[in-house]
This record gives sequence, structure tokens and C-alpha cells, in this order.
Amino acid sequence: MADKTEAATGDAGAVKQPRSVRVVLLALMIAMMLAMLDNMIIGTAMPTIVGELGGLEHLSWVVTAYTLATAAATPLWGKLGDMYGRKGSFMTSIVIFLAGSALSGMAQDMGQLIGFRAIQGLGAGGLMVGVMAIIGDLIPPRERGKYQGMIAGVMALSMIGGPLVGGTITDNWGWRWSFYINIPLGVIALIAISAVLHLPKKRSEARIDYLGAALLTIGITAIVLVTTWGGTEYAWTSARIMELTGIGVAALIGFVFWQTRAAEPILPLHIFRSRNFTLMSIIGFIVGFVMFGATLFLPLYQQSVQGASATNSGLLLLPMLGAMLVTSMVAGRVTTSTGRYKIFPVAGGALMTVGLFLLSTMDTDTTRFTSGLYMAVVGLGMGCLMQITMLVAQNSVEMKDMGVASSSTTLFRTLGSSFGVAIMGALFNNRVQDVMAERAPAGGSKATEQSATLTAEALKALPAAVRDAYQHAVSSGTHGAFLLGSAVAVLALVAAVFVKEVPLKGAGPKAAETPADGDGGPAAAKTPVTEAV
Repeated sequence: MADKTEAATGDAGAVKQPRSVRVVLLALMIAMMLAMLDNMIIGTAMPTIVGELGGLEHLSWVVTAYTLATAAATPLWGKLGDMYGRKGSFMTSIVIFLAGSALSGMAQDMGQLIGFRAIQGLGAGGLMVGVMAIIGDLIPPRERGKYQGMIAGVMALSMIGGPLVGGTITDNWGWRWSFYINIPLGVIALIAISAVLHLPKKRSEARIDYLGAALLTIGITAIVLVTTWGGTEYAWTSARIMELTGIGVAALIGFVFWQTRAAEPILPLHIFRSRNFTLMSIIGFIVGFVMFGATLFLPLYQQSVQGASATNSGLLLLPMLGAMLVTSMVAGRVTTSTGRYKIFPVAGGALMTVGLFLLSTMDTDTTRFTSGLYMAVVGLGMGCLMQITMLVAQNSVEMKDMGVASSSTTLFRTLGSSFGVAIMGALFNNRVQDVMAERAPAGGSKATEQSATLTAEALKALPAAVRDAYQHAVSSGTHGAFLLGSAVAVLALVAAVFVKEVPLKGAGPKAAETPADGDGGPAAAKTPVTEAV
């Protein structure tokens, strides 16, 4: 068969990739873009959606329902891929995502939209996991570094292009096409994957761990709701937040207990025996915490303090996203050519810590050029960490656990983003309110209530005293948020120092002859054999 993968049996460095691998990777990148681009596009379209459907009080649930479903489904998709085959589960997740997209585009009220977004999120949970796990099946880690630039490029393109695409679609075609646009892209990915992706067929006799899945879903849902509602919908010390915290902690403790007894656990705890896998999970959580916090508060600072438009604020993130893309490509090439990777998480943790500290020093007089340099430092750090965490995590487990390793790493990054947005957001909001109360007690409350929707034009319409107070308040709020991010990033640096550099699969004869030493697991010394079926 033309797509058959030829695996070398004697020399791990001589592994040949299928001739159709570039087509497969293109389809995988399209699927990844669907998952990452969606929220960026929808965010721009939300004011128009609310204007037509109403239900402003339920606005946050359009995003929360999607996030909850994605986080809860992520581990399950990884396990399903390990048990029943990666290709089938991945294509199923695409179909569910497209169904949710089509239904969301046809929603007639806010309640329907929220429900259909949850369906969309269920599919999205399998997109990123499927991409990472399939790449893990097809390409040895030593060679996988070459493709890090592609993955980082998709992320950067999604972050920059999302708001632009969302605004253009909404203005010219209507908000419903913000969802419908996913369908042709998803169909292209489905056709390409169906035609050229050939992986070994699997069929496990074991049953799905439904109790484990239920406990994990309850735990994740409760924790995400705590981070989403805490400090906004409810006070952090309110009875509702305390109840959700108790439910979440109890469910997760029950989940861990059950995983030690389940015949086919959703999240096998033995993978955390690998020091490297555990450290990569911690680093992934921190990267999510920092990255989503930065992409949330930087545009707000640029619009409120530096006077950028909504479109320009997206483009002004280019220093960070460009640096992330270039560094990720360089890290991938160096990893491929040398087989060494520990320097990247260490350097990434250090650069991210320094960059966030520099961002915390910004005030009302900071120029766009200076803030761009600071963002570039953060981008360099994130570029060193974004894909290396997944690569090392996958290299630390056996091939049979590739799916759960990919889903666990993705889940920790998702939870990190949820915590980052919530905690940094609470700190930011409290600081903004305090400064506004000090500098503009009369008009401050109204400006604070509109802080999420104040455009550069709206700011100019405010009285000079209120505008000046608000700019100082936002500057003070970002100072606190980024200072917290810098402190959290130190933990990533500490974790990176303890990473043990284990030879990567496909690292050539010398590495292939080096026995795995416990941290890499059997997968560290073996080259996967993938055949068409």
C-alpha cells in the first residue's frame, strides 16, 4: 500500500515516514486550528449575538459551557483512542465538533446556543488530544521537533487571526457564519484523514471506566465553575463557591482512589511515576496559567492605556506570538539534530519569569515599543515550553499510554488557563476598583462596570479626570496580574531544573542502544512500528 509506514528494525535513526505524512499533518493542523480559533472568533461576534438573541445575563455561559465540556471530555477522548484506535476516535470528535458548530449557527435563543456550544466543546476535547497523540504515533520524538514550528504557527495564527476573522465574518456574513465557517474546514480534515491516515486497528475487550469518567467530570466541572464564578458571579467566600469547592475536592479524591482499583482506568496513575511526566504536567499547567492570562490582559492594557483599537491590539501581540513561533521552531530543530532538550524548559522558565516581571513594570507612560520588547521576552519563554512539554511527556510513557499522556498534558494546560484567567482576573478587578475609588470616586464606578467594553473611542468620551484615573487603574491592575504570573512562572523554572534528560525515541543508534532508565519508560528506547491496515 502506498501509505504504508516502513519502520526500521535495526536502526532507530533510520525510521522512514509515510509519503503522505505531510497531507496527514496538514489535516491535523486544520483540526487543531478549529479548536483554537473557535473561541477567538466567537469572542468578537458576541456583542452581535447578544444583540440578536438577547440573554445578556447568560453571556458568560456561552464560553463556560464550551470550556467545561472540553475539559471534562479531554481525558475520555485520550483513553478511547488508546483502547479503540486513534483514527476512529479522532474522526468522531471532529464530527461531534462540526455538529455542534452547525447547531450553534442555527440557535434561536441564548439557551439553545449554550447547549449547542457544550456539544461543540465535547468534540473540541478530542481535537487537540487526537492531534498530539497521532503525531506521537507517527513520528518518533527525535524527529517530532521538526513539526513544533507548525504547531506553534497554528497557535500564533489563531490568536492573531481569530479576532480579525471573527470581525470580518460578523460584519459581512452575519454572526452565524462564525460557526458555519468550521464546517468546510472540518470536512477537508475529515476527507484527508480518512484517505491517507493509516494506523493499526485496535479493539480492547476492557470496558470503559464509567465511574472514573463520572467522578473526573464532576470534579473538573466543579473546579472550573469555582474559577469561573469566584469573584464575579459569587464572592469567593460565598456558600455556593464553598459547596462547589467541596464537591470538586471530594470527587477528585474519589477519582484518584478509584483509579487504583479500576480494571481500565481513565487516567492510569502509574504514568505519574515518571518524574519527567509529572514535571511536564506541572509546567504545562503553569504555561496555560500564564499564556491565557497574558493574552487576556495585554489587549486590555493596550486599548485602555496605550489607546490601541481592538484590531490593532491583536496585531500588537505580534512580538510575543512571533517570538514564540521562532523559538519553537529553533527548539524543534535543535532537539531533532542533537536529541537534547532540557535546556529549553530551563531557559523557557527563566525567560517567562523575567518577561512577566518586565510586563508588571508597565505604567501609563510605557511606549508600545517597550511593551513590545517585554512581550517578546515572554514569547521566547513560551516558545521554549509550548511543545517541549508535550514531547517530553509523550517520551516518558509507553506507546499504549500515548493517548492518556497527551490528554493529561492537554488537560493540565486547560485547567491552568482556567485558574490563570480567574485568579489573575480577580486580582486585576480588585486593583482596578481600589484605584478608581481613590482617584475618581464620583465617576469611577460606571467606568469600572464598563471596563470590559470600553473602547479607545469610548475612553475619549469620558471626562479627563475619570479617563486618567481609569488608565492608572488598568495599569495598576496589570501590574498585579503580571507580577503574580511572574511568581507562578518561577515554579516552572524550578520544575524544569529537575527534568532528567532521557534519550528520545528515534535518536539514532547510540540512543537506541541506551536502555531506558525508568524516567523514559520502555518508550524511550523503542521506535514505534506503524503499519497501514
